[in-house]
Amino acid sequence: MSKCSPDAFAMAGRTETPMNVVAVIQHTSGEYLGLMEDHLEGRRIRFQYFRPFAGGGKLPAMDLPADALILLGGGPWGSAGGRDVPTLAEEIELCRARLDEGTPVIGIGLGAQILAIAAGGGVQQTDLMFECVTASRCDDAALNGFLPKEFTQVIYMRDWPIPPRDATLLATDASGRASLFRIGSNAYGFAGHPGIKLGMVEDLVMEFEEVPEDAAAGLERLRALQTKIEDELVPIMTGLVQCTALMSAPKAAAEAAKELDNYVV
Repeated sequence: MSKCSPDAFAMAGRTETPMNVVAVIQHTSGEYLGLMEDHLEGRRIRFQYFRPFAGGGKLPAMDLPADALILLGGGPWGSAGGRDVPTLAEEIELCRARLDEGTPVIGIGLGAQILAIAAGGGVQQTDLMFECVTASRCDDAALNGFLPKEFTQVIYMRDWPIPPRDATLLATDASGRASLFRIGSNAYGFAGHPGIKLGMVEDLVMEFEEVPEDAAAGLERLRALQTKIEDELVPIMTGLVQCTALMSAPKAAAEAAKELDNYVV
C-alpha cells in the first residue's frame, strides 16, 4: 500500500514550492497505484487515496481542489450490471464534474469504464478476466509521442470500457479492443493497469471469492513480464504527466489551510 501521508492536501503548500496533489479512488484493498507511485513522488506530485469500500471510507467531494482524479480498477467489480461497484453512480457524477471543469482524469480498468460512461460512452458486459496481452499504438502522437509502439497490458477486470464516439483511440489490443483512449485533451482511460505489480494481483485473488479461470497460470505470466512492465512505464508516465500538466499550476496548495475532512462526502 501507499506510504503517502493521509494529509496530502494539507501538506501541499507547506514547502517552498507548492506541490500538485492527485485524488485517487480505490475500489479494492489490493489495487493501488503500484509502480506509478514512484514516478509521481519522483516528480514531487503528491497523491491521496480515498477508499469508499472501507469502514468510514468516503469519496472525494465535488469541490475538492485536486489537480487530477485517478480512478483505479475494481477486481471483480464492474459497471455493466453483472456486479456493479456500489459507488458507481456517485463516481460517474464525480468524474463527469471533473471532465466538465477541465480537471485531468485518469481511469484504469474499472476506472476507465467509469470515465467512458461519464463522457457519453458505454461498457460491454464481460466475465471477470485475467489476461496479459500486447497493446499496439494507433496514434504516433499519443502521450506527446512517448507511448511505446507496443506495450504490455495486464487486464484483471470485469466488463470493458467503450469510449464515446468523440474519444481519440490511442492503442488497441490484438482483438481490436480499446487499450488506451483519450477524452478531450487531458483525460485518459487505460484498460489495464500500466503500473501493476505481481503482489497486487495476488492480493486481489486472496481478497475476493470470485477468481478468474487459470489465475495461477496468469500469475506466472505476469511474473515473467514484471521487468518489461517497469521499463515500459517510464515513457508512459513521462507522457502522461506532460499531457495532464501535473507539474504546473497546483490547485491543491491554494486550499492547504483547510482540513481534508471538509472535502469528503
